[in-house]
Amino acid sequence: MKTLYIECNMGAAGDMLLSSLAELTGDVKACEKELNSLGIPDVTYEFEKSVKCGIEGTHAHVAVNGVEEDEHMHEHAHEGHVHSHEHEHDHHHEHKHSHEHEHEHHHDHEHHHHHTHMSDIESIINGLNVSDKVKADALAVYALIAEAESKAHGKPVTDIHFHEVGTMDAVADITGVCYLLEKISPDSIIVSPLATGFGSVRCAHGILPVPAPATASIIEGIPTYSGDIEGELLTPTGAALLKHFATSFGTRPVMSIDKTGYGMGRKDFAKANMLRTFIGSTAGESDKVVELRFNVDDMTGEETGYATGVLMDNGALDVFTTPVFMKKNRPGILFTVLVKPEEKEKFAKLIFENTTTIGIRYNEMDRFKLVRREEKVMTKLGEARVKISEGYGVKRVKPEYDDAAGFAGKE
Repeated sequence: MKTLYIECNMGAAGDMLLSSLAELTGDVKACEKELNSLGIPDVTYEFEKSVKCGIEGTHAHVAVNGVEEDEHMHEHAHEGHVHSHEHEHDHHHEHKHSHEHEHEHHHDHEHHHHHTHMSDIESIINGLNVSDKVKADALAVYALIAEAESKAHGKPVTDIHFHEVGTMDAVADITGVCYLLEKISPDSIIVSPLATGFGSVRCAHGILPVPAPATASIIEGIPTYSGDIEGELLTPTGAALLKHFATSFGTRPVMSIDKTGYGMGRKDFAKANMLRTFIGSTAGESDKVVELRFNVDDMTGEETGYATGVLMDNGALDVFTTPVFMKKNRPGILFTVLVKPEEKEKFAKLIFENTTTIGIRYNEMDRFKLVRREEKVMTKLGEARVKISEGYGVKRVKPEYDDAAGFAGKE
């Protein structure tokens, strides 16, 4: 199975992910040419070599009307004039948010206050020279960012505005990453836990904690840690891209590596400021599960069916029953419930609430599994989903039952 592993020991930003994926293609300059042909208004891409702690990689420059903007300068959506904060990956300075930005390069930008809504973003992305899949992925990533900003500012998504210059920079990063992932076409994308950095950052409204509110919203539900670098390592764009595309989060699996990509930030730390990607082959996957087992001899068939449904509806990996004979030769039922290790207490409570058992046995165990994904195919009867299971030299393709059943009797 073709597997992409993304290592985020120094967080993630859109430009770092973009340049790391460009290296995986084997021809960075060809990627640069392709990206410049996507038709993003006023945007140019340029990749250049960069060295961090003696390691050579690639840095992505994205310029809007010839001016390169820091991803974190304006990428954040805002209601009114909420400007974003310094990006620790790239800059050694603060941004003074009086609508005139002083840079260490000793030039000032005066930005006209043109802002765009999500509807404008949709128009830009839908007009690009990319596939429908790339457009859909880019819009889904932007929707994650808009929802996070909406939550952070307490405003509806329809009231969220994006700054004009930062918008094009973020569109370039997001669309570029979506385009390169389609080009690389991995079967599975596994992402390491995300380093966020720690401390605080300065923005228009004052000093905010790291991770910033929008980023904190995006990373809910995925594994993160602060690490030992003070500053902001994880940007909203980087977080949203990884959340959208990740098949799973965890350590690098056993894999045969074909190529490694290094995407560099600008700022220097004691640690190499880079995002690393690996493309290669995995035989399959393994993980841990907890098996909960209990016997009952005083539940009806209806009660048994109801309890099974409750457990499945709450996220059990599997529930099945086995007829057994219990004490005094009474016929009974053995329940077996497979759950994630971190959810065993949750399911113990559900079992006690919805069955008559007074005791539950459990074991933690390893399991091998084929990697599963779902795709849509077009048939003569219409679009249908198929389940693909692959690994350990095996590949299985099976139509989704509900879709197949829906076609029954149509012909």
